[in-house]
Amino acid sequence: MTPIKLPIYNKPAPQLPLVAIPLIGVSDIWVKGAEMSEQGQFIIKVESTVESTPCHKCKKEASQGHGYADEPIVVRHLSVFGCPTYIHLRPKRFRCLHCGGKATTTQQVTWRLPRSPHTIAFEEHILLELVNSTVEDVSHKEGLGYDAVLGIIDRHIEVSVDWGEFERLGVLGIDEIALKKGHRDYVVVITARLSDGQVKVLTILPNRKKKTVVKFLCAIPKPLRHSIHTVCSDMWQAYINAVKKVLPQADIVVDRFHVAQKYHQAADKLRTKELKRLKKELPEEEYKKLKGAMWAFRKKKADLTDDEANILARLFKHSPKLKLTYQLREKLTAIFEEPLTKAQATEKIKQWRQEVEDSQLTCFNAFLTTLDNHLNEITNYFINRFNSGFVEGLNNKIKVLKRRCYGLFNLNHLFQRLFLDLEGYRLFA
Repeated sequence: MTPIKLPIYNKPAPQLPLVAIPLIGVSDIWVKGAEMSEQGQFIIKVESTVESTPCHKCKKEASQGHGYADEPIVVRHLSVFGCPTYIHLRPKRFRCLHCGGKATTTQQVTWRLPRSPHTIAFEEHILLELVNSTVEDVSHKEGLGYDAVLGIIDRHIEVSVDWGEFERLGVLGIDEIALKKGHRDYVVVITARLSDGQVKVLTILPNRKKKTVVKFLCAIPKPLRHSIHTVCSDMWQAYINAVKKVLPQADIVVDRFHVAQKYHQAADKLRTKELKRLKKELPEEEYKKLKGAMWAFRKKKADLTDDEANILARLFKHSPKLKLTYQLREKLTAIFEEPLTKAQATEKIKQWRQEVEDSQLTCFNAFLTTLDNHLNEITNYFINRFNSGFVEGLNNKIKVLKRRCYGLFNLNHLFQRLFLDLEGYRLFA
């Protein structure tokens, strides 16, 4: 790093103290001088110390000097004391003797990407500023155009996963999110949870169709594909069929919380129906004693306060079948929390199913059909107790990102911004 002394003015100025600072992120140059423009910008004039460059034709080293480029390049660098800073360089040109002296090449510096109006250090600073922020905010703060910030993202962040960074994948998660609230324009987010606990975004697919998921899974390199032992998903049949086709070695785990949501909703529908009936049948004063029954009914028995337990007791006195529904719901939850093997869990869930049928309750009918269709995938949870918690956590991050950016409907941009939010501090801080 070459130190520079600041400030040096382009017009007479009062005597000020000087300070030497390193020119971070710029190498193989010497500083010819520095000045401050009338707009308050530092202009640092430099010259390259490199005496050769690869020939643009034969790629061999060209070392015979051939003057300088006609036009200097002026690139934005890291700000100094809050002042925008620019590096002024007139690149050297070299003649290639390997090409008979006919080819000439302008030197490319290592601290700037070709055609970029900024140094790499400045662009990495912008990427760090973008973490948990928006393009519009960073554009205003740094005095850059909106498109200039997008250009920095495109130069440094790929729009698809780099398979070379993985040794193995292990656990995949598949889930969908809606790009617009209230719309059914779902996109599919596929993630991997690595052995060290890191969550990596692998892709964002444009739809939930089986062929779309199959195409992506087939694109995973074979060694990595064979390293996938578990896939966590909801009960969308297209995901399950796609995984069975491409990853036959993987256990498909239907997330236990999606399962719980279904039988909780079944019980809650009966609770709504029964409370409506009781409101009509009970005296007004007696019905008022059931206030808060909804929240009490939705809680686990162990989490109830004394007041909530009393409310439920009154509710169950008026509705015995609601009491039985609550007991069956809690019994199934307890099965998922027991340290069971897959075989033991399968047997207990089948017994629970028989209890429901014997009870003649109809509120669980739709859920029983779900059990019949997905019992194998549901009980795969008991093999290693994997669930989609890491996927749901990432989905929440995506929702925050969408709200912060007022919507991200371009999937490439969504992938880039999500990657930046997840990896930005590690890569650029």
